[in-house]
Amino acid sequence: MSTIALIAHDGKKDDIIRFVREHQEMLARFRLIATGTTGERVQQATGLPVERMLSGPYGGDAQIAAQVAQGQIAGVFFLVDPLYAHPHEPDIGSLLRICNVYDIPLATNEASARYVLAGLVAQLSYGEKGQ
Repeated sequence: MSTIALIAHDGKKDDIIRFVREHQEMLARFRLIATGTTGERVQQATGLPVERMLSGPYGGDAQIAAQVAQGQIAGVFFLVDPLYAHPHEPDIGSLLRICNVYDIPLATNEASARYVLAGLVAQLSYGEKGQ
């Protein structure tokens, strides 16, 4: 089963919950992982199973980056709040770099997340038909 990682800065947590609710049927076809608080809130709001990593400031971004490097992640949805500085900025930069190194789609806002999700669903559907 393909895996999607969900991450959201504090100012974007409500946005990621809304996004997951709007696309719940599609996202249910994937294994979902998330940083701590984001994962907890998404799971509570939607009932979807979400494997939780550490919170971002405690290394959750780095845990997800490691899974990207190991080829375990199909896509990353990281809703960033560009208006505020974040204390774990180096970890965020590392995750962005790792996604680029391994050619993993990374959505940083809802518009790009819709396109990445559509592409991942299409790829998943194609794989199911091709088996």
